[in-house]
Amino acid sequence: MSAFEFFFSFYGLLLGLSVAELVGGFARVLHEKARIRVGWLTPLLALFVAIDIVTFWNQAWVIFRGAPFNSFVLLVSLAVAATFYVAASVTFPRVSAEGSGERIDLDEHFWSHRRLVFGCVLGANLIVAFVVIVLAQLNPDFARIAKSVRLWAGVAIFVVGTTIAAFAPWRRVAKGALIVVLLYSLWGVANSAAMLIKAGGWAPALGGGG
Repeated sequence: MSAFEFFFSFYGLLLGLSVAELVGGFARVLHEKARIRVGWLTPLLALFVAIDIVTFWNQAWVIFRGAPFNSFVLLVSLAVAATFYVAASVTFPRVSAEGSGERIDLDEHFWSHRRLVFGCVLGANLIVAFVVIVLAQLNPDFARIAKSVRLWAGVAIFVVGTTIAAFAPWRRVAKGALIVVLLYSLWGVANSAAMLIKAGGWAPALGGGG
């Protein structure tokens, strides 16, 4: 087992728990849909968190693939993944704990918990951005990555948009910021899909004839 495989067995497990928490929360909402007003804010927030978790899973290949086996690297990954877990666990309400006869409004849940969810997502991204900046001072390959204007423009859009969505006192502004950061995330997904199509997809893994 390589150092990266050992690292990713730990990091991937923790991120996987975040995905499970997010999907589980959505499933609980569907199970209790008769007493829940869904709205659109919490589902969009959940989509935003899900895409960012997937992005971090992808970034692990770029950032940590060459990392040595080291306890500090594991602690950094724990901080990132644990922060995402908190965000994912709070995105949807604990429906079963709120009383079987009580109506639940997911839009109100969004306004009650947006600071924590967006703050955790922002914190995880800032941790990784800090790691990249430090590595850029130590490694020429990371230095080339850190010189990308497009990279830091994207980081600026993400940080500003997420901060506004979390802390803006005006609801219309917060809603607009949520839409902006979600569209930015979806734009990244669309770019990945376009690259995959341009590359011709991938060949089927067919075994040799017997």
